[in-house]
Amino acid sequence: MMTPGAASGPPKAPLLRDPRFRSLVTQVALCVLLAAVVWLLVEAARANLARTNVASGFGFWNVTAGFDISQTLIDYSSSSSTYGQAFWVGLLNTLLVAAIGIVLATIVGFTIGIAQLSSNWLVARLAVGYVQLVRNVPLLLQLLFWYNAVLKALPDFRDSVHLPGGGYLNNRGLFLPGLDLGGAGPFVFCALLAGIAVVVALVMLARRGRIGAPTASALGVLAVLGLPLAAFLVAGGTASLVYPQMSRFNLYGGIEVLPEFVALVAGLVVYTGAFIAETVRAGLLAVPRGQTEAALALGLSRGVVLWRVVIPQAMRVITPPLTNQYLNLTKNSSLAVAIGYPDLVQIFTGTVLNQTGQAVEIVAITMAVYLAISLTTAMLMNVYNARVALTER
Repeated sequence: MMTPGAASGPPKAPLLRDPRFRSLVTQVALCVLLAAVVWLLVEAARANLARTNVASGFGFWNVTAGFDISQTLIDYSSSSSTYGQAFWVGLLNTLLVAAIGIVLATIVGFTIGIAQLSSNWLVARLAVGYVQLVRNVPLLLQLLFWYNAVLKALPDFRDSVHLPGGGYLNNRGLFLPGLDLGGAGPFVFCALLAGIAVVVALVMLARRGRIGAPTASALGVLAVLGLPLAAFLVAGGTASLVYPQMSRFNLYGGIEVLPEFVALVAGLVVYTGAFIAETVRAGLLAVPRGQTEAALALGLSRGVVLWRVVIPQAMRVITPPLTNQYLNLTKNSSLAVAIGYPDLVQIFTGTVLNQTGQAVEIVAITMAVYLAISLTTAMLMNVYNARVALTER
């Protein structure tokens, strides 16, 4: 029987001995300390900029750039375009290299990775030799090799190689006939992107069984071909084929592929493809041999076994390190400054920084862009990884 004044439960521990309270206090203290460090760094940077009379802020964004860029995917003029437009030109050039490089490096990596496990001794030895050679040579040296030893060795402008169909090849680049859609070009490009998005949605619906595969294929082809054609007709564009013309000092018209672009893509693809090949080889070896033997016992050919049985299971192992290689390829594209390709780093943290002197803002923007690209790539790969991951029961 409880006596009056007795405690109704066990005595409470002192507040300072509560683990949750101490954890909360520690986290708050760390946040305050981090904020103080950031504030000190910002104040020190501001004071140094003021003492050296260096301009700060983002007012330079709308100032006329005044310099030319050798490759532009959007309208750009040195006399009227701004530093902001130069930034977008560099960003699009970087994204172009990254997108093409990822696709080609994946093809090269899977091909070499499978070839390393080939039953043909010569094919397997050549694949292994490629991987060992490329992985152990610095990427910068490989870029310089492709640019100086391969592409710069092409004929001079006056001795250009005439290609079938009206193209030219020389040490200034590859010049090919181009399709001019008039003012409908941007609309057709946006419609093509919309068609690709529709195809992706149809593939997802087909995998979930909500739509038949033949129907999805027919609708996908219709979207990729029909939407750009509809955009072209609605915009009232006129299609014409523009051939490159040789003048006294240069070639103009058509499509120009810079040697710097080819050297950068070739170097990134060859280098990253070697690392992807090792990832693919490890993933294929991680699949139990019994899976292959069971599929062969059912009468399936070795090609079908590889693409329908082994690789789908190996992707669970391949995808995480493959994501790292995609991120590395995108970040390694910043080495384009060594061969003069106008990517984001060469244009923005190179020319724009030298002309404006606003290092803090320009470097911060460039770092934020690469961070955003990396996080987006990782997010997409994580979504794919979640789809192919083995679900525990």
